[in-house]
Amino acid sequence: MKNKILKWLNDYLYLLVIGVLNIIIGFYQPILGTIGGILLGYLIYHNIKNIRKKNDEFKKFVEGLSDEFESATKHAIFNMPFPLVMVDDKGSIRWYNTPFLKMVNDPDILHQEIVNLIPGFKIDDILEEEELRPIDIKYKEKHYKVYPNLVDTSKTSSPNNRIVMLYWVDNTKFVELAQKYINEKLVVALVYVDNYDDVKNNTPEVNRPLVLAEIDKNINSYFAKYNGIVRKYENDKYLVIIENYGFKCIETKKFDILDQMRELDLGNTIPITLSIGVGADGNNPNNAYTKARAAIDIALGRGGDQAVVQVGNNLSFYGGRTKAVEKRNKVKARVIGYALRQLIDQADRVFVMGHKNPDMDSFGAGIGVLRAVMDRGKEGYLVLKGENPSIKNIYERMKNEQPELLESIITPDLALEMANDNSLLIVVDNHKPSFTEEPELLEIIDKVVVIDHHRRGVEFIQDPVLIYLEPYASSTCELVTEVLSYMSEKINLTKFEAEALLAGIAVDTKNFSYQTGVRTFEAASILKRAGADTTVVRQLFRDDYNIFLYKAEVIKSSKIIFDKIAIGRLEREMEDSVLIAAQAANELLNINGVEASFVLTYMNKKIHISGRSIGNISAQLILEKLGGGGHLTSAGTQVNSTDMDEVEKTLINVIDEYLKEGEEE
Repeated sequence: MKNKILKWLNDYLYLLVIGVLNIIIGFYQPILGTIGGILLGYLIYHNIKNIRKKNDEFKKFVEGLSDEFESATKHAIFNMPFPLVMVDDKGSIRWYNTPFLKMVNDPDILHQEIVNLIPGFKIDDILEEEELRPIDIKYKEKHYKVYPNLVDTSKTSSPNNRIVMLYWVDNTKFVELAQKYINEKLVVALVYVDNYDDVKNNTPEVNRPLVLAEIDKNINSYFAKYNGIVRKYENDKYLVIIENYGFKCIETKKFDILDQMRELDLGNTIPITLSIGVGADGNNPNNAYTKARAAIDIALGRGGDQAVVQVGNNLSFYGGRTKAVEKRNKVKARVIGYALRQLIDQADRVFVMGHKNPDMDSFGAGIGVLRAVMDRGKEGYLVLKGENPSIKNIYERMKNEQPELLESIITPDLALEMANDNSLLIVVDNHKPSFTEEPELLEIIDKVVVIDHHRRGVEFIQDPVLIYLEPYASSTCELVTEVLSYMSEKINLTKFEAEALLAGIAVDTKNFSYQTGVRTFEAASILKRAGADTTVVRQLFRDDYNIFLYKAEVIKSSKIIFDKIAIGRLEREMEDSVLIAAQAANELLNINGVEASFVLTYMNKKIHISGRSIGNISAQLILEKLGGGGHLTSAGTQVNSTDMDEVEKTLINVIDEYLKEGEEE
């Protein structure tokens, strides 16, 4: 109200002033005042008339402008150069322009559901979004970026509350350009011949030039088919640069060069195997090469005869279905032994740590490394949360035969208190940080050594100062025994320590039946000479009566799938459940026709799966897909679930996928 009064005063102030002056004049000169009043009245009338006229003219102008704008808007919509369609909130077409009609090439589309015209296009996905965003659609070999615009029609006479306007912008050239960029991106690969020296030395001299030439020819011609270039920089090492499109073709064929090389038979007595590491998404050639180096290290760490592709932080594995070839050359063991001796000498304290729920191999390897530390006159400690059913027998024997070792076994909490910057940590029988007894210890101690025989997985301890990872080895105890033999001229193992190491070898080889090579027996002979008694070792594997009953229960309730794989279940949680599952999986392999076995059981509100194989099927590759790992013949995993039926169904699907991949290869 106040604003209106101020506006009136602003517009008619001069008339008000004239009126006041006229009243003053009329007081002294009535005749002049009367004449002035008449003139003032006319002036007011004329002013009001002009204001009304101008208001009418302005109103007509605005109405005309609105009509012109509406006409221009209609013209713009009807003559828009790109397709436009209006649909209601049910997805029914309410209106469309000519370019959209030409795009769908259907004369009768009014009131049709847009999903029937454009398969996969769901209007609900647009309406459910808090913020309207453009979406990408491929339709009839063309790519469109569709921009939605939501119109609220609730205040109109329209029966629909909302209308969605969809603007279709042809994005085909941009998509093709982006795809061309992706296709032409450089990919770097490293190709190593795993067993070059063995193939060369075991091929008759008359055939040797032909075999070596054929290796070169096959590798060069294979990548040349996909427009790649190959440069040989060592006898057994090749650098490959290829476009991403060619690499994707190779990946689709699952690196069939692995099979082609293995099947070469030109007089060579040993199959030729390759390891391939690929850096597929480097920002530049140097970055791609760095990723290829990391990938080839993983391929070699997993036993070779496979390809590893690194894309970002993700790794893909191809091949790796064959047993790792045993290396007879002990040079690496000697080098590792010398390097480990130096690292121990430089440290104030040495901590040895295995994996969670340690088995005979982890515990035996830890005892063996403790002996190496004590021989160097250093403080050595084995980090252990406590005994478990897998090591119960050997732990009790240690208390009786070598009780002084108990002083060297400490809890993870005490290890965290004792560790300092000058400590050394040796991780045995494991290379995954999350699987160690105390992952936090890895963050405190900078110098870490890894000694393991499992195939390398995606997760790996960061920047260890020394790695001795040999998938061909039967057990970590075998590797530790070899290292001990090179660390000093005389092995000072006690009888108990030798038997602990031999027990570790025995449990992982199933009493020298699986994953056993020449060096396995050589390690066993070293331990035998150190005083190990095979009868005593055998007694370490004796079980309680109840464990036998539970194993029999698992075997009785097991089933055979795909005619060659046994699956059993221990549907109760107890202290020995994981041990029973592992032993039951071993027993199931004794059934005729069974090539692999898997036993599920409960453990700490999770489901544990023990996998075993006679070698034709990779237990590792199957359980790796469920977050686990291990060996070709022995692997395990834990699944964060308590629904055994669901986990078993998932396991069967993974096995089915694995078998189908094998058939394709």
